[in-house]
Amino acid sequence: MLIALTGGIGSGKSTVARLWVDLGATEIDADVLARQVVEPGTSGLAEVVKAFGTEVLNKDKSLNRGQLAKIVFGSPENRAALQGLLHPLIQAKAKKLISETEGVIIYTIPLLVETNSPLLFDRVVTVSAPEAVRIERLLKDRGMTMDDARSRIEAQATDAQRESLADTVIDSDCSLADLQSRANAVFASFKT
Repeated sequence: MLIALTGGIGSGKSTVARLWVDLGATEIDADVLARQVVEPGTSGLAEVVKAFGTEVLNKDKSLNRGQLAKIVFGSPENRAALQGLLHPLIQAKAKKLISETEGVIIYTIPLLVETNSPLLFDRVVTVSAPEAVRIERLLKDRGMTMDDARSRIEAQATDAQRESLADTVIDSDCSLADLQSRANAVFASFKT
């Protein structure tokens, strides 16, 4: 069974994914794949450098993610160009991993709406929290500035857009114990 798990930055989807892995699911994380397709020596990194220049590289020739973020999060055109380069590579890697995995597979894909993923999901679950809660989490847990948190949220689809694609919505504006209870109930429904 292939489950798409989505939600905006700071929504709590990583927490839900960890809870489901603890219950026996296998997670494939699009963010992890996104890092893998731009590792040194990959065609993905070569394409990013070709599009955005060598200033996106660290001295050791690895991707300077912070520098790339400055370039793409300030420009819808640059963001679209980066997504056009990387999403096909990420999707190909995801398809391969999914084909090699059995049981309940959780594909954590923050940009489900934006990528129009060609994968065929059995269920789509989105994790949602009010924007103010998400910003607070990004400031506290990730050390982002207010401007960075807002620009990341604004660069993504809205909760309403994600929820319109979802079979199930998990509201994460709650205690960790309540989120665990909600996540467990949704996971139990996958087996039916």
